[in-house]
Amino acid sequence: MANPFNKIKDLVASLEDDFEKAYDKHNAAAGTRVRKGMQELKTMAQDIRLEVQNQKNAAKDGSADSTAKAAPAAKAAPAAKKAAPAKKK
Repeated sequence: MANPFNKIKDLVASLEDDFEKAYDKHNAAAGTRVRKGMQELKTMAQDIRLEVQNQKNAAKDGSADSTAKAAPAAKAAPAAKKAAPAKKK
């Protein structure tokens, strides 16, 4: 398995040109690629978090297999809209 940190660095480096195009030249297609890449980065970060947490828990429990695979992250439900503030009387 490749080092997760290197995967993140590679992903960020691959987005550099699209960031420049999106921010400096206001290229909409590059912005779409940046958003897609950032979503992938978010997913990778969550997977790494779970893997590290599972390793910590396995070590704490004295489990012999501390390299257990992290469960895939469940898709999060869309954030609920904030309720409107109550009217003053």
